[in-house]
Amino acid sequence: MNSAVSLTVIIPTRNRADSLRRLLASIRATEGTVEADIEVCVVDNGSSDNTQSVVTAERALFQIYKIDCLLELEEGKASALNRGLSVARGRIIMVLDDDVVVERLALCKHLASYDDSQFDAVQGRILPGVDPAGRHAVADRIREYNIPMIDYGDEIRAIRGLTGTNMSFRREVFETIGGFDTRLGPGAAGFSEDTEFSIRTRTAGFKIGYTPHAVVFHELNPARYGSAYNRQVEYLKGKSRSIYRRDSIPFRVIPDLFVNCIRYGFYWLIGDRQKAYKTEGRIMKHYGYLAGKARKYC
Repeated sequence: MNSAVSLTVIIPTRNRADSLRRLLASIRATEGTVEADIEVCVVDNGSSDNTQSVVTAERALFQIYKIDCLLELEEGKASALNRGLSVARGRIIMVLDDDVVVERLALCKHLASYDDSQFDAVQGRILPGVDPAGRHAVADRIREYNIPMIDYGDEIRAIRGLTGTNMSFRREVFETIGGFDTRLGPGAAGFSEDTEFSIRTRTAGFKIGYTPHAVVFHELNPARYGSAYNRQVEYLKGKSRSIYRRDSIPFRVIPDLFVNCIRYGFYWLIGDRQKAYKTEGRIMKHYGYLAGKARKYC
């Protein structure tokens, strides 16, 4: 397919109108930073809030980029992403979550990553943003905000996986491996649509890279703070993993679960709060994996 568009930005969204407004405003602020044809595709995954009116209002403010809004009624982020892919015209496809804002050069730097490397898919940097009151994250409690964070340093480098909050890939990738697995991700199993997509990307021989220069800032949401939310998230990650992975239960999953239980007790005793928090999440992920496999075979 010959494309007249350099970059398609796909934003799946559901009932986050305020967050989406902030994201679109930040994308609008990137206009003029790159000499390329760019289209923005918002995919409304059955929202019941004022998402449509937000897109309409923002569309009127854009001067250069083309912005469209599609409706996808099949629930799930993966379904929304696939709807976006079905109309995307860009030679590069960029995926953004609806609860981030982009740094002014983020789109430019994603495109530049393909000119400066042999990568077929690129992971951008994801840093903590601010909460609704404008407060920044406290550094020594960073894990407890429960947001995806990606920071592999200040150099472009090869990596193994993508996080869908801020990633891009060449058109040839999805034309070769297909779209996202609709059994996975928010609205379905909960997580891992990006991880499974990464596995198929590598298996097909494509190269994945990281750039520190394409930055987004993830909003801090008080509803996500703390260990209860973390336990729930990690459990769902484990259940999602059980759908597409075949880890050995007796030789890998159970031994890892046992080791992490011991580690958790040790970190708790010595008062290492952040390591205990992380290890508790690993324990819940193993439980989720076992529960997912048990449900499959029962």
